[in-house]
Amino acid sequence: MACQLDGETFTLPTGTRIFSHGEPANAIYAVRKGIVEIIDQAGDRLCCRPGELFSYLDIVWRGGYFRHEAIARTPVELVKLGRLSFLNLLHNHPTLAIDLIGQQHERLREQRASGSYCY
Repeated sequence: MACQLDGETFTLPTGTRIFSHGEPANAIYAVRKGIVEIIDQAGDRLCCRPGELFSYLDIVWRGGYFRHEAIARTPVELVKLGRLSFLNLLHNHPTLAIDLIGQQHERLREQRASGSYCY
């Protein structure tokens, strides 16, 4: 999925903070290379790998602020896509929404299988 996005591509070294909780959310990110760790306020962690998008929920439904912190855990290559561009992409390619739902479904399955998901 990340390879198909047309946005600003950039690389970051290990340990770089991509965004922090509470910052204005004006873009989504896609991982092309490397691993990005997403950390919520409770300290729960989630890793995003190549092909995965992150922060899209914050720009679509969450009032315009990041709810998590994102840190490069390896050297990463990311694609940054602005909010309006992302919404236009969803409008022009509605199957992308199905892909995102599938990605969330896989994450939930992983969490349930590992016992890290709380009801």
